[in-house]
Amino acid sequence: MEVNIKLDEQIIPMYKGVLKDILNHGHTHYLFPGGRGSTKSSFVTIAIPLLLMAFPDVHVVCFRKVANTIQTSIFPQVVWGIYQLGLESLFKIPKTYSTPIVYKPTGQRIMFMGLDDPMKVKSIKLPFGYIGVTWFEELDQFAGENELRTVTQSTMRGGELFWDFRTFNPPISMNNWANEYAETAEERENTLVVRNTYLDVPREWLGEQFIEEAEELKQINPRAYEHEYMGKAVGTGGNVFENVEHLDMGKEIDLGDRRVPLLSTFSNIFCGIDWGWFPDPFAFNKMHFDANRRDLYIFEEYHANKESNQSTFETLYNDKKLVALDELVTADSAEPKSIADYRSYGAFIRGAQKGPDSVNYSHKWLQSLNHIYIDKHRCPETYDEFVHYEYERDKDNNIISGYPDANNHHIDAVRYAMEKYYRRRGA
Repeated sequence: MEVNIKLDEQIIPMYKGVLKDILNHGHTHYLFPGGRGSTKSSFVTIAIPLLLMAFPDVHVVCFRKVANTIQTSIFPQVVWGIYQLGLESLFKIPKTYSTPIVYKPTGQRIMFMGLDDPMKVKSIKLPFGYIGVTWFEELDQFAGENELRTVTQSTMRGGELFWDFRTFNPPISMNNWANEYAETAEERENTLVVRNTYLDVPREWLGEQFIEEAEELKQINPRAYEHEYMGKAVGTGGNVFENVEHLDMGKEIDLGDRRVPLLSTFSNIFCGIDWGWFPDPFAFNKMHFDANRRDLYIFEEYHANKESNQSTFETLYNDKKLVALDELVTADSAEPKSIADYRSYGAFIRGAQKGPDSVNYSHKWLQSLNHIYIDKHRCPETYDEFVHYEYERDKDNNIISGYPDANNHHIDAVRYAMEKYYRRRGA
């Protein structure tokens, strides 16, 4: 599509390639997580009128979670986009969002809805064409991906091409569903995730006051700056392990004369087991510890319910070959019978020593590491436990000291395995 509109003063340089992708329908879903001043929402309101002009059968629905926020948020934002493009004479713009904005040459509509009741979407009536464009503003305020799927199952029908825009300022908690969705969305072929900050925006667009406030916050409260302006989920202060990072351990690294998978270089290996049946699972983990850099690499897991000791042994040692018979495994000593079973099968296994305050010592040792790298593709249950493990809170939302004994089975397997290190005096 050729657009005879100069966009240099409407969108930032990094968005030009994104706009080309949109107009060429490079993807169906477009996700914009960004901090304050990133111009993500402004960009979407530039793209929407251009899509209407390029695809005459397409209508648009813009969503906010609560309807009474529309009049002062996305409705004036869409109007702004139309005026920025100099297209106001081509659109019939009502005074309130309850009446659609209409593109005069074709009668295409831009509608606005709150998702107070997602089923309302089914009641939308169109004079022609189909709903080809949806925009979910402030994504994190919606109930979750299931709620949005209920909507798109109604809107994404009756047409050939669809565009789904989702914009939000990432919430502070890494556990928020929108942050987790953004992480997984990057792996979906039909989704383009665009992350940017106010630093990508021309200074004069934002004004000196905006810049000064951002820089002042950076000096007095770097954590708040990272969240509000850089769009990073910096945690709530309730995360037990803030040193956890995903790392693809199957990726190749350069050894000079050859390239090999990272995990093939691991040599300081430890294995741990937390026994379980149901609902508590059997949890196994295998890891490498770089003692010089104080980095832990967790690269294997096995997670099972309602499997006998014989079954888990066969899986670990024979079927999946995650551990060899001569490799030491440290397991929860609370089940001596299970340890005895494994020994009778030929495993080299010992019970964890535990002892007074072993939970506190082991957790503090894990927290003290520079990095806990977890391959979330190879160890999804382990990654999920570590990043979601939070201190408990009282009724006033104050953090309670101590570590919760729930949803921590792989965490336990890891700390049993690493007992050699955290039990050292001064570790």
